[in-house]
Amino acid sequence: MTLPSGFSGASRAGTSCLEVTLCRGGSVESLHRVHAVVCDLRGRVLMSAGQPGFETFIRSAQKPFQALPFISSGAAAAMDCGDRGIAISCASHSGSTVHAREAFKLLWQADLDVGLLQCPVPSGSESALQYNCSGKHAAFLATSRKMSWPLETYLQSDHPLQQEVNRRIAELLGLPPDELVASRDDCGAPTLRLQLSQMALLYAHLGASEQAELEQISRAMLAHPDLVAGEGRFDTELMRRSHGQVLSKGGAEGIQCLSRVGEGLGVAIKVEDGSRRAKHAVALHLLRQLEWLMPLSLDDLEEQVLKINPGVTLHVQGALEFKKG
Repeated sequence: MTLPSGFSGASRAGTSCLEVTLCRGGSVESLHRVHAVVCDLRGRVLMSAGQPGFETFIRSAQKPFQALPFISSGAAAAMDCGDRGIAISCASHSGSTVHAREAFKLLWQADLDVGLLQCPVPSGSESALQYNCSGKHAAFLATSRKMSWPLETYLQSDHPLQQEVNRRIAELLGLPPDELVASRDDCGAPTLRLQLSQMALLYAHLGASEQAELEQISRAMLAHPDLVAGEGRFDTELMRRSHGQVLSKGGAEGIQCLSRVGEGLGVAIKVEDGSRRAKHAVALHLLRQLEWLMPLSLDDLEEQVLKINPGVTLHVQGALEFKKG
């Protein structure tokens, strides 16, 4: 189902939340409450479940927009990093050798030392390159080198790089940058506290192909979904099966964002208790309702990413509701 481009309506306080139940042997064992919203390029709430204005941190779903200065500064072009370099800069990767190598390439091409990375070294690993955000941090450093900004403080909220990230995001949201509220993410970088409808608006812009830099980012993610997450991971497998039609980027604590490429529609999902399995179940449920993926592709995804243990199943109750004028 493609939403009509002329659809509009004032946002109500909220509709019924989606509910995800985990059943064991026919009995409900766990219950997750989920908010979801669909927005267009004008920020209009077209469909929702729960509260479109629910506020939470966007976490790693912010990464495609944190990559904007990497492109606008000319750093990506100067390094000739191609789509692979842009894709790894947006990644929440699995820390494989391939991922670590791509993050290292960004540093090497910018003549930067690995020791400058300020993301953590994962437990049991040997290098910060294996941390899931290493590509983003490498792009931060490459951008700072290109712009002659300080390298040691690139994660500070008052650093020119982080100020530029905020400026670009605020511009997409139609807000003054000083209205954005940020806190420290687990990797050390700032992450923004936004309404779900604002997250959906950002992803409407990401998939709209109306701005050259965002189009470059979305193209890179779709060309190399394996770098954005990893083999068997939700974002990678969804983008592979969408054949260039759906962008997908998750974040910690139950955040999942989607974009319908070329149509200027964005989806944002938040699971109240932060469950990963619940956000993936809801994302597939909504993709089925919106008809953004073929049923067979959705069946394959459900089989691959929602398989738990024998006798244990996930069920999503509820649906997105159209906003009434």
